[in-house]
Amino acid sequence: MTKYLLTRLRQSLITLFLVSIVVFAGIRALPGDPALALAGEERSPEALAAVRESYGLNDNVVIQYGRFIGHALTGDLGTSSRTGLPVADAIGQALPVTLELAALSLLLAIVVGIGAGVVAAVRRGKPEEWIANAIALIGLSIPTFWLGIVLVLGFAIAVPVFAASGYVPFGTDPFDNLRRMVLPAIVLGSGLAAVVMRQTRAAMLDSLSADYVRTARAKGLSGASVVGGHALRNSLVTVVTVLGLQLGHLISGAVVTEQIFVLPGFGKLTIDAVFTRDYATLQAVVLCTSAAYILINLLVDVVYSVIDPRIRLGGAR
Repeated sequence: MTKYLLTRLRQSLITLFLVSIVVFAGIRALPGDPALALAGEERSPEALAAVRESYGLNDNVVIQYGRFIGHALTGDLGTSSRTGLPVADAIGQALPVTLELAALSLLLAIVVGIGAGVVAAVRRGKPEEWIANAIALIGLSIPTFWLGIVLVLGFAIAVPVFAASGYVPFGTDPFDNLRRMVLPAIVLGSGLAAVVMRQTRAAMLDSLSADYVRTARAKGLSGASVVGGHALRNSLVTVVTVLGLQLGHLISGAVVTEQIFVLPGFGKLTIDAVFTRDYATLQAVVLCTSAAYILINLLVDVVYSVIDPRIRLGGAR
């Protein structure tokens, strides 16, 4: 197990290093001069020269990259040209909002998606399967922005059960926090729940027709034990793969949902950085998003090894 984890960790660190190079080069390849955005309204030659000198833009690209990595390793992600505040502080304020939204959406997807997928597979050809498939199709078909608007109109305005916008930290007021986060979580998690349901159903159908399941039934095991202890466990590798890929998407792709519900999360920070040409913030956001994807894939590999030891033994060679 230790050898397997060290191998995956080494691969993740190499990937993160390569990603940092791509992010640094990609930001430098954007059209326009960063010094013009940093200089603001005062764009005299002297001011531009001072900005370039202050931010090290006159140095060699390799030196700039080394400085960028050195500062990033110490937690210094630069200063926002839009607010004049450290980028790390802005990310520290926005990231918990998006992480909470992603966690609630993922919880919804796991409970609804896996539950509906198991029921659809076990009750194949029955009304339960048709209902589950119909709900999954609706979840995949409805645009996120439309579902968000409908939920706001229905449950925040017509029947004011939930709040339509804003964010309150969970530690400040847990009840008010959930009132503001339930609707965004439903909007963001409905599509994922539909994907998880369909993948769970397909994997469960394969498992239920396997020889080991027929053997377990022949030995007299209960239906719940056969479905939960044998078929579902062997189907989870596929489901975990989908969840791992989609969790990274939830963290980086919550832009529309955060805009609809006015949540000060990672998506809004990214949009503001793009529109104001805040290169330091944009660079840090892309780097953090990439690191999140790499970390999630590493965690998925660990979960793989717990679900199926054969993966751990094969990956350690």
